[in-house]
Amino acid sequence: MKLFISADIEGTTGITHWDEAMNKNAEYQEFRKQMTEEVVSACEGAINAGVSEILIKDAHHTGRNIIASRLPDCARLIRGWSGHPFCMVQELDQSFNACILIGYHSKAGTENNPLAHTLVLGIDSLKINGELASEFLLHTYVSAFVNVPVVLVSGDKGICQDVKAINEHINTVPVSEGIGASTLSISPELACKRIRSGVEEALKKDVSMCRIELPEFFEVEIKFRDPVSAYKASFYPGMKKGGPKSVVFETADYFEVMRMIMFII
Repeated sequence: MKLFISADIEGTTGITHWDEAMNKNAEYQEFRKQMTEEVVSACEGAINAGVSEILIKDAHHTGRNIIASRLPDCARLIRGWSGHPFCMVQELDQSFNACILIGYHSKAGTENNPLAHTLVLGIDSLKINGELASEFLLHTYVSAFVNVPVVLVSGDKGICQDVKAINEHINTVPVSEGIGASTLSISPELACKRIRSGVEEALKKDVSMCRIELPEFFEVEIKFRDPVSAYKASFYPGMKKGGPKSVVFETADYFEVMRMIMFII
């Protein structure tokens, strides 16, 4: 069995402030380590379930966060950003049996995590077909595009609720909950234990139950925090202004959605 893992940091247990997520700050080292440990735990659960090959995308900020020396022999790690439209699931293709998202977080425009955002801090919201979209949704749609089911998501309570609303068969591991500018989190050791067992359980069941259907058509509305960014984005081919701070893009091809996002965000 071949597994793809995409890992972020804002949905790791305990993380509460941007100082803890950015590599220039001393607090970052603690959460870089926790991000790594949660990924390692996912790998351990996968190996217990019979996975023999794992590809991991380090998908936070610089793409250079995971401590590679902690990874098992069967894992390979993608560091940095190639510029491919698949973004946080770069190199995901039909050869994989399943995909797992570790450390994911609530979407921009919600209050379930003090670090809630969608891709970058320069946008207030990203909607697909009228609904607020998260990084989970964007990249689960990529997984569906290449016919690979997302079988487990770990992160804050808000993103886990979003996952269950899309497909109740996808395993979730909530490790924290946002309360205003604070968080209520489980212990790092317990988070790793639950991720390990959750991944093993997810991969031992019928993963086809976790598949989702792509919409036939996509209307993407992006609202920026300033009108200058929206003006610039409005010149992307096929883009329309939706207001002083927003643009709208329509297509039936999801790859074109991700290509557009790569170029304007």
